[in-house]
Amino acid sequence: MSAPTLKALVHTMRHEADGIVSVEFRPATAGVSFPAFAAGSHIDLHLSNGLVRSYSLCNPCSDSGRYVVGVLNDRNSRGGSKFVHQQLRVGQVIDISAPRNNFELHEDAPKSVLVAGGIGVTPIFCMLQRLVALGRPAEVVYCARTRKEAAFIEPITALAAEAKVPVTWHFDDEQGGPPKLAQLLEGRGADSHFYCCGPTPMLDAFEKACEQLGYANAHIERFAAVVVESPVETHGFEVVCEKSGQTVPVPGGKSILDALIDAGLNPDHSCKEGVCGACETPVLDFDGELDHQDGILTKIERQSGKTMMICVSRCTGKRLVLDV
Repeated sequence: MSAPTLKALVHTMRHEADGIVSVEFRPATAGVSFPAFAAGSHIDLHLSNGLVRSYSLCNPCSDSGRYVVGVLNDRNSRGGSKFVHQQLRVGQVIDISAPRNNFELHEDAPKSVLVAGGIGVTPIFCMLQRLVALGRPAEVVYCARTRKEAAFIEPITALAAEAKVPVTWHFDDEQGGPPKLAQLLEGRGADSHFYCCGPTPMLDAFEKACEQLGYANAHIERFAAVVVESPVETHGFEVVCEKSGQTVPVPGGKSILDALIDAGLNPDHSCKEGVCGACETPVLDFDGELDHQDGILTKIERQSGKTMMICVSRCTGKRLVLDV
């Protein structure tokens, strides 16, 4: 089943940079409060064109009564960001999800290095505000193609100056190309925690740089579905549902999630693209290997074989046992 939603009023929309707007939501009903959230959280917007899209919260998690997201009018939009920019308007009421967090901030880390790429600055800005409020050591690396396309430059600059947080800016058009992350992150301390949100090529470069530099505490947040370069033909298998007692066949070309729904089960889900985390399901046993296609789980979590996103991931064997 889809997770319960909240009624949210579009209170404010503000131009933040070329192609980027921030949207502030407040409870649509007087006397109703939004659930609290932690830095790194995101919410799903249930848009009237039928799409569900996830966006990170960028306002301070100490705020009560409002959620703020930043939305890029992506030239490769599949309909979500285009709808927000062209049709969402102040005064409208839409359904949103309660916050979820797949990008947890380790607030007690000796130091936090926050790396943003373009619109990936949204959770990074929230994390920075939280670390400053706690008085924890932090550093920011903010990369974008141009200054005009970089959101929240002024508030980040002001907050960093006030709290004496170092900020490294990298704009491709001024630096002559994309950032060399291994160079930018070198010497930041092996016990620091590193966080990166941005486009897929940057995330791949970030993970490679952290591995090269021996940084074990690296965390990423993807805001786009994983693209499988050379998808293999999928085969069918069966899912044994431990809680319900049902055994559900999953044919090739059909997701586990859709097969379970068609069988009358109601697993939590939202985006159906492996980026929101709503359908994460505990794995109890399996044949073969788990074929993870989500953008959430870390390498260690994938290797554990204990959980999966059933909207996009599969099993290479003939039998999969889930706690559902």
